[in-house]
Amino acid sequence: MALIVQKFGGTSVANPERIRNVAKRVAKKYDQGDKMVVILSAMAGVTDSLLRLAGEMAETPDRREVDVLLATGEQTTAALLAITLKSMNYPAVSLLGFQAEVVTDCNYSNARIIDIGAHRIRELLDQQNIVVIAGFQGCDAQGNITTLGRGGSDTSAVAIAAALKADMCEIYTDVDGVYTADPNVCRKARKLDKISCEEMLEMASLGAKVLHIRSVEFALKHNVLVYVRSSFSEEEGTMLVNGNHDMERPVVSGITYSKNEARITLKGVPDQPGIAAKIFNAAADANINVDMIIQNTLAGGKTDLTFTVPKTEFKRALEVERKVVEEIGADNVLGDEGIAKVSVTGIGMKSHSGVASKMFSALAVENINIMMISTSEIRISCIIEEKKAELAVRTLHTAFGLDKE
Repeated sequence: MALIVQKFGGTSVANPERIRNVAKRVAKKYDQGDKMVVILSAMAGVTDSLLRLAGEMAETPDRREVDVLLATGEQTTAALLAITLKSMNYPAVSLLGFQAEVVTDCNYSNARIIDIGAHRIRELLDQQNIVVIAGFQGCDAQGNITTLGRGGSDTSAVAIAAALKADMCEIYTDVDGVYTADPNVCRKARKLDKISCEEMLEMASLGAKVLHIRSVEFALKHNVLVYVRSSFSEEEGTMLVNGNHDMERPVVSGITYSKNEARITLKGVPDQPGIAAKIFNAAADANINVDMIIQNTLAGGKTDLTFTVPKTEFKRALEVERKVVEEIGADNVLGDEGIAKVSVTGIGMKSHSGVASKMFSALAVENINIMMISTSEIRISCIIEEKKAELAVRTLHTAFGLDKE
């Protein structure tokens, strides 16, 4: 007997027929003697519809009330699955986030999980119930409903699996695993049987949309065994494992890209101590996430400073930095939304040299100009023109020997 946590995404519960298919899959595991906890997203498109409704009511809807509204999407699917399972003569109980004791901070729309009590979940499991939980949501210390941000149901699932010390957390989605690149962009992309949490964490942060980044952080921190599978087939998926799971690994495991990037350049910045702190403190105070940073020192005690932000934060970041430019006496601030980030990731990079050289050479052959570069121990990222992002992915996929045999 195993304790299994299963999470089903929005496309998996998009209509009554698909909810019935989920119920059959859950029931099959239950019949095998496993204890079952099921985490659900809202039906595909429902969260966006609710956000539009909120926007029709007010230009800037109150964030607390928006979270109350959005939580109804997952509440609906949790109730519908429990109803379906009971109609099939299986004991099932649905719980909302607060009933499952998912305690978060009070950052509405992007709350972080502080603790999961899970006492009621354990009681219901001991009574042989299938426990169905609304993902994406929790409550703060004052009892206010909070949501975890887009993709937050993945985080709910892995966090609950960690709290319960589950044997496995299965993430069911509309793809059948983690690929070496986006199959919609690179037809030669291959599905990976296994990938380290460390690699998946980098890939999730760099544009891979299979798993929410915070769910991978939970898996890595709490040693949760995560398995990514498709809701629409019985194909084997991809297992996330901690550590270097093979003696010999390819140097590069995957190529990712993101078009949600924008670049901001402050021209003629005084080259003095404390100036960079003012620039980035202003962004931090506005809750704007800064990614890649480069600085070019000029003659005359001046420097140009360039950094990237999410494209969704571009206009706000420009407004913030225009004020900073006036304050510090810089010359100007410029912006560019026509960029993309392409990255190569692999735990094998820790022990192999020449990855950067191969990456830059491959891009040069295709006349793809590199604007910015950043690295970590297992990742190299480049900022390039947005219109050449897909070409870059295919080029690097081939260069690093990841194409299908």
